[in-house]
Amino acid sequence: MPEAATAPARRAMIGDSEFDRDTAVTRREPGVYDIDLSAGWTIINAVNGGYLLAVLGRALADALPHPDPFTVSAHYLTASQPGPAVVRTETVRAGRSLSTGQASLFQYDDEGNEVERIRVLASYGDLTALPDDVRTTAVPPSIPPLEQCFGPDDSPAPIPGSSAITDRLKLKLDPATLGWALGAPSGKGEMRAWFGLADGRDADPLSLLLTVDALPPTAFEIGLMGWVPTVELTVHVRHRPAPGPLRVSITTRNLAGGFLEEDAEVWDSEDRLVAQSRQLARVRLG
Repeated sequence: MPEAATAPARRAMIGDSEFDRDTAVTRREPGVYDIDLSAGWTIINAVNGGYLLAVLGRALADALPHPDPFTVSAHYLTASQPGPAVVRTETVRAGRSLSTGQASLFQYDDEGNEVERIRVLASYGDLTALPDDVRTTAVPPSIPPLEQCFGPDDSPAPIPGSSAITDRLKLKLDPATLGWALGAPSGKGEMRAWFGLADGRDADPLSLLLTVDALPPTAFEIGLMGWVPTVELTVHVRHRPAPGPLRVSITTRNLAGGFLEEDAEVWDSEDRLVAQSRQLARVRLG
């Protein structure tokens, strides 16, 4: 008998994907949430900062009266590890159009002491209630068609810094920003890529918190390899993204004193600028 045809993988929907399951928090009591941080979103054994931001963002969406993150500023205090964690939130102000809250994520060290990993201050609103008045001089990044770009699966050898998170992303990098992978970094401090989640889930405001911190560090194209831990990250969510792949552009213009900035823009399939971010990160020199 002929072999049965393999059924195509079901495309994940918002609310029913690995990202949703791994960022889901359980309310223990008002303002206190439990979560088991997934090892699937790690980079060199540390949990990705964008994934952590989405975890705290989900807790704040539950705690605040408005649904969508507008601006989220995070300070990364200590490296998070996969495993149990507690998120504590506090409502700072609840207004008609914006609510402001803060959240911290805690884990325990080997001696049983509680350690704060990340602290966030955020304002939430309703993106669907915003007026559709766009006056921007920004333009989408110029990236070759997706089929002309390259991801981790296209490399003949493991890309330095690769980790579990790459299996959960559909990441295709602009060849012009891939010199580092070939041993010839451009020195320009630029990364550009097509971006999506591997299970096909479309982007939403919460997943944009992951998107801005999911590309390889711009430090790679400056000629520096290794872990580039985030010190502070601020994200502005500007619009609810349309279905389809995102385009992400990240630039660094100043590496000094062992720190660099990364400015990111995220554009959706309708050429709308849906998120912007800036982060300060530490680099290891020498």
